[in-house]
Amino acid sequence: MFDATRYIPDCLFDAITDIRVKAPHVIAEEAAARARRPELAPDGHLCVLACDHPARLVTSALGDPLAMGDRRDYLSRVLRVLSHDEIDGVMSTPDIIDDLLIVSALQRRATGRSFLDGKVLMGCMNRGGLAGAVFEMDDMMTAYDAQSIADSGLDCAKLMFRLDVTNPDSLKAIKYCADALTDLSRRGIPAFLEPLPVERTGSGYRVTKTASALIQVIGVASALGVSSALTWLKVPIVPDFPKVCRSTTLPMLLLGGEATGDPGRLMTDFHDALAAGSNVRGALIGRNVLYPGDADPLGVALGVCRMVHGSVSVEEAAAMVNSFADWGVGLLSFDPGVVEGLASR
Repeated sequence: MFDATRYIPDCLFDAITDIRVKAPHVIAEEAAARARRPELAPDGHLCVLACDHPARLVTSALGDPLAMGDRRDYLSRVLRVLSHDEIDGVMSTPDIIDDLLIVSALQRRATGRSFLDGKVLMGCMNRGGLAGAVFEMDDMMTAYDAQSIADSGLDCAKLMFRLDVTNPDSLKAIKYCADALTDLSRRGIPAFLEPLPVERTGSGYRVTKTASALIQVIGVASALGVSSALTWLKVPIVPDFPKVCRSTTLPMLLLGGEATGDPGRLMTDFHDALAAGSNVRGALIGRNVLYPGDADPLGVALGVCRMVHGSVSVEEAAAMVNSFADWGVGLLSFDPGVVEGLASR
């Protein structure tokens, strides 16, 4: 099983807070220093890790209600996946992006390079619709805005609305997204929009996983903002998915959904959906990859990533799940003196 303590030792985890206290300027400096890729998707496809769930009051995985609430364990899993060159990038909120930039600065200081060089950094914008809250559908922008994404040197933005036609707060969330898409478009920043048809149940909101519902909400999403030229969609996998693909010309990324602990099923679902239409251009993977039961998060992520980029079959992807158990334990041989060096600059 994946051991977070092997991947982020105590001294490295403590150093993140030390940098925040002693040298918070390191975050902005590292954001400016990292090498950005010249193209968002050089081969037209992307496999990006999503780790924005805790900011929406979502911390459960595989039956543990606080699994994603352990920041050391969560960050270890995120770093485990991102440390491999083949993973295209990460989507998250400012707190986690800042953690990653701090670790990146420590690694650059120690080795001269960073795991974030050449990665896509995608800033999450709206997290205000907290899961289970009475105001859940009023999903306002509470994280990045268009200007801060530009100022931070991030490559693109992610935003979301959920459509419940019986709840007027859905219109507020749609308007927030429309305004943000316009702001991003005017700055030349690509946007990844997640439109979800939902219905209220006794246990909260549930995504309506039918092709007809998703096709209709995609029609709404595609028309938001002053231009769709830089808009990608993030969509769930549903039955009759080829029909969904024919509903738009916008490029689409597949979302992973809740953790199931069954990487084999995950590979099959992604493989079939990736082949459903030419506008399916990759995946935004999250809990299903970070919490794959006993499997290594990196092996699962690489299986999906290599299917996205067309280099392996579903059988080969499934076989990769536990192929990287001894790969890259730890991002760097951490020297606590590096913190003092950064703080004294």
